[in-house]
Amino acid sequence: MNNFTISVDADGIATFLFDVPGRTMNTFTDSAVADIEAIVARIRDDLFIRGAILASGKSNGFCAGADLGELGETAGGRAEGAAREAALPASSRMSKALRALETVGKPVVAAIEGIALGGGFEFTLAAHYRVASTKAKVGLPEVTIGLLPGAGGTQRVPRLAGVQAALDLMLTGAPVDAEKAKVIGIIDEVVEPGQALAAAKAWILAGGEGVQPWDRKGYVMKDGPYSDIGGAVFVMVPPKVMAKSYGNYPAQKNIARCVYEGFNLPMDAALRVESRLFMDTQQTPQARAMIRSLFLSKQALAKGGARPQDVPTYTVKKAAVLGAGMMGAGIAYAQARVGIDTVLIDVAQAGADKGKAYSETLVAKAVAKGAMSQQTADELVGRITATTDYDAVKGADLVVEAVFEDRALKADVTRRAEAQIGADAVFASNTSTLPITGLSEASERPANFIGIHFFSPVDRMELVEIIVGKTTSQETLAKALDYCKQLKKVPIVVNDSRGFFTSRVFDTYIREGLEMLIEGIAPAIIDNVGRMTGMPRGPLELLDDVAIDLVDRVAGQRRKDLNLPAPAAGDTDKFLIDMVALERWGRKNGKGVYDYPQGGAKSLWSGLAEMYPVKIARSTPELVEHLKQRLLYRQAVEAARCMDENVVTAARDADVGAILGWGFAPWTGGPISLIDSIGVAAFTAACEALAAQYGERFAPPALLKTMSASGERFYPAPKPLAA
Repeated sequence: MNNFTISVDADGIATFLFDVPGRTMNTFTDSAVADIEAIVARIRDDLFIRGAILASGKSNGFCAGADLGELGETAGGRAEGAAREAALPASSRMSKALRALETVGKPVVAAIEGIALGGGFEFTLAAHYRVASTKAKVGLPEVTIGLLPGAGGTQRVPRLAGVQAALDLMLTGAPVDAEKAKVIGIIDEVVEPGQALAAAKAWILAGGEGVQPWDRKGYVMKDGPYSDIGGAVFVMVPPKVMAKSYGNYPAQKNIARCVYEGFNLPMDAALRVESRLFMDTQQTPQARAMIRSLFLSKQALAKGGARPQDVPTYTVKKAAVLGAGMMGAGIAYAQARVGIDTVLIDVAQAGADKGKAYSETLVAKAVAKGAMSQQTADELVGRITATTDYDAVKGADLVVEAVFEDRALKADVTRRAEAQIGADAVFASNTSTLPITGLSEASERPANFIGIHFFSPVDRMELVEIIVGKTTSQETLAKALDYCKQLKKVPIVVNDSRGFFTSRVFDTYIREGLEMLIEGIAPAIIDNVGRMTGMPRGPLELLDDVAIDLVDRVAGQRRKDLNLPAPAAGDTDKFLIDMVALERWGRKNGKGVYDYPQGGAKSLWSGLAEMYPVKIARSTPELVEHLKQRLLYRQAVEAARCMDENVVTAARDADVGAILGWGFAPWTGGPISLIDSIGVAAFTAACEALAAQYGERFAPPALLKTMSASGERFYPAPKPLAA
């Protein structure tokens, strides 16, 4: 065996330690599945072995699931017919191995320390008893990457926990701690850290039996779909899934199908149902796109995949944040959380203190939930120095400027901070729209100047957009990426331009929604269709959330910088100007496209119909599909333009940045993955048709036309399924 070590004690108890060589975390590969088959044979054939324990040789967890690098290579191939049938035995190999394990005829116990997720948790479900430490977390997160549990999870969890708890676990993909897992029924015993192995052995010695409940004569599934509780759940599941996903995620539908179709079957037949639906799901373009962007690409970027390799690792010990508003306060918290001493500067001491208080509020909530000790909370807040004195910046390895989007103000704080820092320190601007090269003109060391665009709220948003100016050195880029890694953020790297990548492409979603509003399409249709595409909110709702006056201010700066004329009637900029004149700024002041009464539900502002009379008040399936296409394709073609203009140089940066930055429909894998799924030539032709109808904003860039002519893709095509 390559991935397990075995020891057998004097009591005849065999311990199999899962320890994949060369990896920090265990994952299931074809090699590991072959080892499980060997484990089953050893337990069955060795007469001295009376029982077995499955545990991890890694200190950080049991198993993180399947090797998605292997699984992702064949995902999305749309295999059908004979090709799919031929591949089914190989695809269901792990499922069969785990079924053999649970029917081996001797007691098997899983001892779980740390995380056991996906296929790793399914491995433990094939054991007859599961012991978990208080620090363990278990779950089936496959749905979050477009898959379903394919090694028995959709059949064993409902039989252990009941239909409702099982569907909640699998449809959300959220892990649960050991105590909650015990309440649900998927963990049998919870012990203190380090005690799982001893408890597992004790269960075997106490006479634990090697038979699963569903293999006993007369077994009846708990809360099955034909019971009162299970029946009620299944009446509600399809509409709930559709209401949340709008049919964009095949995995959710197929998880429900697995549970419903498998519940009344013997386990062997139920597992065959699951294996077929797993392959159906794995062969969808959604699965391929989500595995690639939400796991493989995201993981590579989090490790600093774009980092220049010839620069020594840079560790930020002290950092300063200029501006203690919402963004600056969030950055200060993110730094202090990972041990960076932080100076938080504002123009007034009250403002600086308010910024520090933000961290105090966050840690107080964490302590109240039991997620942080009081000592850790005190140490975190103690790392933040709130002040107005720029002398406190001395010794900082990195400075982040997070003041208002005003060039003169940014230039002033840049000069004041640079006077205090060393020649090797990095100066970063958190601007979301202003070109970095222009801002660096205020710096005495423009090679050390870079853009680091955080997203709000900083404590929850994973993405950071790093902007390389014309004078930014490769050393500074490397240092910025190391800093983001310290913060446990996911950075994408873009080149300097107006709006960079995220702000520029996100703006097209809101603008296309405004174009529809100006055309006379009912606002409710626009926002509902926006959510139907898979976006988190409709474009008009998001405009209110971002703040209309902020979008107007950015648009005004753009017109000023580019010497553009005042917008005419029917222009989206004119809509913004008119709304600001009416002091309708959005959610922040309770008045925008929608009204937000205190304590009440939002409602559409009645004056909107006077500004832009509704001409299309009822939707049709054809209209919905057309509007969905406009909203998604407008963003995707802008992302392609960014690649054509070298603003973003890697498809993965564009895809991960779009999903993490503004919630671009995750089922697509991102705007570039969407183009690949449609086909570059088909997408280009569709954009040309939209451009003919709506204007140049849909015109495909030269890059797409060239790729269409040559049959190129942004990503490699799926590999054929192996028989």
